[in-house]
Amino acid sequence: MHNAREDDSWKSFLGHLGGIEIGFERVGFKTAWFIENEPYAQAILRKQFPNTHIYGDITKVDFGKVPRVDILTGGFPCQDISTAGRRAGIEGSRSSLWKHYLRAIGTIRPKVAFIENVSALLGRGLDTVLCDLAAVGFDAEWHCVPASAVGAPHQRDRIFIVAYPN
Repeated sequence: MHNAREDDSWKSFLGHLGGIEIGFERVGFKTAWFIENEPYAQAILRKQFPNTHIYGDITKVDFGKVPRVDILTGGFPCQDISTAGRRAGIEGSRSSLWKHYLRAIGTIRPKVAFIENVSALLGRGLDTVLCDLAAVGFDAEWHCVPASAVGAPHQRDRIFIVAYPN
């Protein structure tokens, strides 16, 4: 992997509020673009990253036309996966947006794809994510991390998946 501190060709993808990218930027990486469809979330991203392009609806993005990326970061809606939600799983109306993140990975072919979601994905879709990644030629490793491990006052586990071409 190249040293992004010397080369700012690092790009990003995100369906959240930029926390992952803030962390990467603090160690020298540069965020190039986001994908976010919600106006309020877009406003937060514009405040944190005023010079970064935001694409809207992921279902309409032509990933063959976006700037090339080395690292893709982000998540997909967890409402259908979370124990607090309806538990429809990864095929639910919101969480099924995973297929569009996968389309981005398959088209862009980054050196690394960093994927984040709720830990309930372990039983409600991780098998699908791993099979889908394998189908586009990516291997993956994953780990659950409690929020308290990074200073939050609660335990909520998040799953982090790092995928790379096999």
